[in-house]
Amino acid sequence: MTQGTLSPPPPHCGTKLTGVLDDCLCDIESIDSFNTYKIFPKIQKLLERDYFRYYKVNLMRPCPFWAEDGQCSIKDCHVEPCPESKVPMGIKAGNSNKYSKAANNTKEIEDCEQANKLGAVNSTLSNQSKEAFIDWARYDDSQDHFCELDDERSPAVQYVDLLLNPERYTGYKGPSAWRVWNSIYEENCFKPRSVYRPLNPLAPSWGKDDGESFYKWLEGLCLEKRVFYKLISGLHASINLHLCAKYLLEETWGKPSWGPNIKEFKHRFDPVETKGEGPRRLKNLYFLYLIELRALSKVAPYFDRSIVDLYTGNVEEDAKTKALLLEIFQDTKSFPMHFDEKSMFAGNQKEAKSLKEEFRLHFKNISRIMDCVGCDKCRLWGKLQTQGLGTALKILFSEKEIQNLPENSPSKGFQLTRQEIVALLNAFGRLSTSIIELQNFKILLKNSR
Repeated sequence: MTQGTLSPPPPHCGTKLTGVLDDCLCDIESIDSFNTYKIFPKIQKLLERDYFRYYKVNLMRPCPFWAEDGQCSIKDCHVEPCPESKVPMGIKAGNSNKYSKAANNTKEIEDCEQANKLGAVNSTLSNQSKEAFIDWARYDDSQDHFCELDDERSPAVQYVDLLLNPERYTGYKGPSAWRVWNSIYEENCFKPRSVYRPLNPLAPSWGKDDGESFYKWLEGLCLEKRVFYKLISGLHASINLHLCAKYLLEETWGKPSWGPNIKEFKHRFDPVETKGEGPRRLKNLYFLYLIELRALSKVAPYFDRSIVDLYTGNVEEDAKTKALLLEIFQDTKSFPMHFDEKSMFAGNQKEAKSLKEEFRLHFKNISRIMDCVGCDKCRLWGKLQTQGLGTALKILFSEKEIQNLPENSPSKGFQLTRQEIVALLNAFGRLSTSIIELQNFKILLKNSR
């Protein structure tokens, strides 16, 4: 089953998850309606197009933090790499993952080689402009990255067709999976060891504490650190929703049947079974959706420029892909209740800069932890969604650079690789799908009473 087969649910289904989200002036009902009618149908259509379905990833990178438990032997954990012959020529040509067809038009071999390093050089550009491209190649933007990026020159990097390797429940669970998320929360969410997360089996008061002590601590944090926790919690909730919605229900004659598992959903999100924690997690999913929605509305000028082609080699289809992407960006701008990122990292400039760097490094560390996931399919989607969120954060904190982009040449101040673009849109597509899946679960729960 591909991502594009899910249909929006009928509106107005009953839910206890309502009201205004914390730390922003937006309500859940508005997001549900906007996502169902404006975003979801178009983002699914976009992600089926060649430019966005092929993702280049290294699933062989060793875990940098602990000795690995060994790879998951469950067959559904396996990722089927895409043969090079299946990948569109235009995507393979842009070795450094930029996006323009221009590199493929460059006549001089040296310029073409340089173009591959840079992404794209239009043969009609002046020598001066080409020099700017070379300078751009030398520009080290690692200080802007919120993620540990895979080295695309590594022989272990491979293309994966995301439509043929959908995110779903694989059977990967237990100590190995728990260790990954525990490391993320315990070591990277600005939390002291003395404060325990709700439902943490290691907590001394496990089974008694309803999480109030944790949330009392969380509310005492500055906005930026609260936001950080909510983003990670929202990502975790979104991934869990996908697993509940695409659960292995049965296997007949070697053919698996995937679908929604109500029992698993209740186990992870039901207010009673989770002592009120489930609805909080789901609210964080909506908060994360708002953050990535805001990033898409902010990055629109970057893609409006004629230099950006989303090149695969099929000129007609590439034009349709870009037109659909710009249409989605236009829709994101029309949302009336965006999160205001200007409220973050305000105040004392020196302290704000230090906090922003701490924020970035913590998130970068989380992206490295994704190389510790033992299931290849879980690792693939974990890396992609983490990189997508990291790209969204990079966009939100690069507003001035995006506003000052040149129309017909690349910018030293802000650039996106093809991998970042693919991750950004696919990650947002996953969040959009999560909200649709949540609405579907509400209907299933209502009908099962």
